Amino acid sequence: MKKNAMYPGSFDPITNGHVDIIERGLEIFDQIDVAVLKNPKKDPLFTTKERVKMIENIFPDQKRIKVLSFNGLLVDFAKKMKSSIVIRGLRAISDFEYEFQMSLMNRKLAPDIETLYMMPAVEYSFLSSQLVKEVCLLGGCLKGLVPPSVEEKLKGKIKKNQNLTL
Repeated sequence: MKKNAMYPGSFDPITNGHVDIIERGLEIFDQIDVAVLKNPKKDPLFTTKERVKMIENIFPDQKRIKVLSFNGLLVDFAKKMKSSIVIRGLRAISDFEYEFQMSLMNRKLAPDIETLYMMPAVEYSFLSSQLVKEVCLLGGCLKGLVPPSVEEKLKGKIKKNQNLTL
């Protein structure tokens, strides 16, 4: 039986920590659906289409990865895509409380969908999209934090939006 998992997030932008979890997830699952959230509560730097395209460009020949966008409840989208497992990354203890609460709510809404937590590789354990954007905005080095194609897009977006605040 084919096992699909869903890896949801805003991915604004995708980081090497996200890439690490996707690649290691492929060692466990037959397919990973990377689900890019259109979150009305967040004001993303990149459009949903831009985020989807950036992720697709990182994995151009990987047939076991689908990159999709969604809005609404994650569990409804997971059911629609026939994913019974949701992958979530945990970097630090500070992530745990939020992730624990979300997992319990998802279990209440859809008891048949399980959450699997994965820790990123140690070198990415501090990494977040927000932190990457701040480093870029302040002119810091992004080497090793995001894929080169994402670094290029991020620098271009920040240069284009000179009055950007995060």
